[in-house]
Amino acid sequence: MSKGPRELVREEILGLKGYAVPSAIGMVKLDAMENPYELPSALAAAMGERLAAVAVNRYPDPRAAGLKAALRKAMAVPDGLEVILGNGSDELIQIVSLALARPGAAVLSLEPSFVMYRLSALAAGMAYHGVALREDFSLDEAALLAAMERIRPALVWIAYPNNPSGNLFAREAILRIVAAAPGVVVVDEAYHAFSEGATLMGEAGRHPNLIVLRTVSKLGLAGLRLGLAAGAAPWIEQFEKLRPPYNVNALTAAAAEFLLGHLEVLEGQALRIVAERARLEGALDRMPALRRFPSSANFILVRVPDAPRAFEGLGSRGILVKSLHGSHPLLDHCLRLTVGTPEENTRVLEALASILAPPNA
Repeated sequence: MSKGPRELVREEILGLKGYAVPSAIGMVKLDAMENPYELPSALAAAMGERLAAVAVNRYPDPRAAGLKAALRKAMAVPDGLEVILGNGSDELIQIVSLALARPGAAVLSLEPSFVMYRLSALAAGMAYHGVALREDFSLDEAALLAAMERIRPALVWIAYPNNPSGNLFAREAILRIVAAAPGVVVVDEAYHAFSEGATLMGEAGRHPNLIVLRTVSKLGLAGLRLGLAAGAAPWIEQFEKLRPPYNVNALTAAAAEFLLGHLEVLEGQALRIVAERARLEGALDRMPALRRFPSSANFILVRVPDAPRAFEGLGSRGILVKSLHGSHPLLDHCLRLTVGTPEENTRVLEALASILAPPNA
C-alpha cells in the first residue's frame, strides 16, 4: 500500500495552514491592498488592441528585454544593477530563499511583517527567526543587530514600508543593518508608490549585499502578477538559475510594458489614494474607541476594542477588511483597512462609527 501525505510530506509543511483568500463577491473589497481604480476606458481599449497582437501560440521572450527596460525606467533602477523578473514578488521571495538554503542556513525577519518571508523559509527548509517590533511597530534596531550577531543569518527581510503596520523604518537604521549583516538583506518596497519617494534602490549599487524588491501590484496592476528584484550582478546571476523559464507570461509582459509607458496614469491614481489615506486618518483619529497607526502605504492599521465583533459588523454591512487578531501578539484586536475610493472609504467610516458607538448612544 502506498504512503499518503502524512507519511511523505515534510512535517513542517504538514503543520502549515494554506494562505487563505476569502471570497469578496458582492462586498466592498478592502482586504488586499489593491488599487481600487480601474484603467481609464480609452487606455484599457488601447491595451486590448496591444494584447490582441500577442502571439499566444509562442512562448514569451525569455529575456523580456523590452519589459525590463520599461521597469528599469519606471522604477529608477540604477544602471549598475541587474534585475530579475518574477510572477509577482512572491515568486522572487521563494527564489531568493531557495538560492540561500544551504544546510543550516537561517532567515531573519521582523515581526509582524509579510507572512511569505516565513513561509518561503519553511518551504526552502531554512531555520526561521523573527525579531519583534516595538509595541508601536517601530524598529528595535539593537534587538535586530543582536539577533544577527547571534544567528548569523544568510538572509534578512525588511519590508519598507512594513506590512501590516504600514510604517517606514528609519533609513539610516536599515543601512546600518545592511552594513552589519553577514549575508543578504532584501528590502521589500511593495508599497513604494505611496511612501512619498522613500526608497533604498539607489543604495543597492553601494552595498553589494542589498537586494531591493518591487512589484507592480500595488501600483494598480495586481492582476498581472509581476515583480522585480534589483541588485548586484553576482547575486542576480545566481537567482536567475532558479527562475522558471517563461515565468512571466506573454500577456503580462505586453500589458505591463504598454501600461508602464503611461506611468502618469498609475501615479495619478496613487496620489488619489494618498490623499484619501490622509482623509481616512483624520476621520479615524476622531473615533475615541479606536487607535490608528501611522501609514506610508495604501492601507491603515487600526486597533479596536473587539476586532472579531468589528470584523463581523463590517462584513454584515458588505465591507471586507483584513482581521489580524490572533496572528501575532502585537496585532491583538487589529484590523487592516485598504484605502479604497472616496465612496468606499466613507462607507467604512460610517460603519465603524456605528459599530464602535457606545450602547444606547
